[in-house]
Amino acid sequence: MMLRKGSRGHRYSGHAFFVSMLAMSALGAFIAAVLKPSMGNVMGGLLTFYLVLTAWTTVWRKPGETGALEIGGALLGFATFVAAVVWARAASFAPTHRFGGYPAAFFMVFGGVVFFATFLDVRMIIRGGLRGNARIMRHLWRMCVAMFIATSSFFLGLASKRFPIAVRESGLTVVPVILVVVALLYFVLRIRIVPIWRKRRAVRLAASS
Repeated sequence: MMLRKGSRGHRYSGHAFFVSMLAMSALGAFIAAVLKPSMGNVMGGLLTFYLVLTAWTTVWRKPGETGALEIGGALLGFATFVAAVVWARAASFAPTHRFGGYPAAFFMVFGGVVFFATFLDVRMIIRGGLRGNARIMRHLWRMCVAMFIATSSFFLGLASKRFPIAVRESGLTVVPVILVVVALLYFVLRIRIVPIWRKRRAVRLAASS
């Protein structure tokens, strides 16, 4: 996130991030589904895998191109959305109002995110790909959301209990999560909001002159 986009360091660190995140999310979803059942972790693993995969394909493809990978990513997103709906329904009708230890609202939030992302996938495929800032923004927001899931799971989830008590009580564990959110908001502002504002401002100035 700190390196200049397109630089050698950014590419190398991006490849390392891509491979490690895919491996972590796939392994986490498998363990949560087969070895230590946890539907919440299955959902988190599937969503993270989907976001990282589609974020990577965005910059791997040339501008204005789509292919089988994009279609496969959209299908994975839709399958994850269906799973979220089914599990949310199961939690709603369960006596404890939980499914696999998680309430319906948990699955609804994840389902909402993946539905929004899948909708954008379908729109992109129909349009024949993305160019310019829209392409960059698609890559960045998906990477940032995947990073948010990973950092919040580690620093605020069960793994945080491995930190010393002094660290947990200091509130420092929330800092990495906040930094990811700030980075996402910065990219949205810089890449999407500011260019639109400048364009509209230029139009107003031209009209007034």
